[in-house]
Amino acid sequence: MNFCVLGSGSKGNAILVESGSTSLLIDAGFSGKELRRRLALIDRSPQDINAILISHEHGDHISGAGVLSRQLSLPVYANNGTHQAAEKRVGCLHKRAEFETGTAFTFDGLTIHPFRICHDTADPVGFVISDDTHSLCCCTDTGRITGLIRQRARQCQALILEANYDPQMLADSPYPPSIQQRIRSGQGHLANGEAARFLAELAETSSLQQVVLAHLSRVNNRPELVYNRIQEEIIPSQTDFSLSIAMQEQPTRLFRL
Repeated sequence: MNFCVLGSGSKGNAILVESGSTSLLIDAGFSGKELRRRLALIDRSPQDINAILISHEHGDHISGAGVLSRQLSLPVYANNGTHQAAEKRVGCLHKRAEFETGTAFTFDGLTIHPFRICHDTADPVGFVISDDTHSLCCCTDTGRITGLIRQRARQCQALILEANYDPQMLADSPYPPSIQQRIRSGQGHLANGEAARFLAELAETSSLQQVVLAHLSRVNNRPELVYNRIQEEIIPSQTDFSLSIAMQEQPTRLFRL
């Protein structure tokens, strides 16, 4: 299994997952043109993609889904709540495919398990993508780590996890109090410390090989702050996984499990 975070942040999110001859795009929050450009940077073509999965209806996760679906004749998978909330933004789809949150389904040899997360949208989900050998957990845009998220992440060899903000930077930011409160809430985003403590827990209870931290705020976070916070919680010699940070401007490398 291979995966790449094509970009992550408030201006757009998309993740490519490959196994065998199947390629999935988790979220499509960039324009069709920009997604094509980013795929080319990792030597991939839009024609390689077989389907799009949508986690929730915010624009930074769906803005390119409609155009890609129409141009490439791709099915777009989401739960009913997300489809309804995204309908005006994405327009007509080549194929509207629906899953039920909490119920696993198969697509071209991959098992996809959407699970509930905590965000201020209609029915937000994370995903566990599995083939016969490996599993990847994608969990961004959640305001807190739940028991269900813990259960899903422990099953996997790779994890894409949100580390959105540094609390002091958020408090000092130009954001009005209402926006700051939304971000800090249980339906908002994860702070660096929450992500770090979760990784420390997983370091003791899982078989993770690769962690990619995603959705860093350009206003309220810095990569060095994320790394420093994780080092406060985890002794590097006691972890078995590699750690990377996904950025807004460019794709990560292609990770192989």
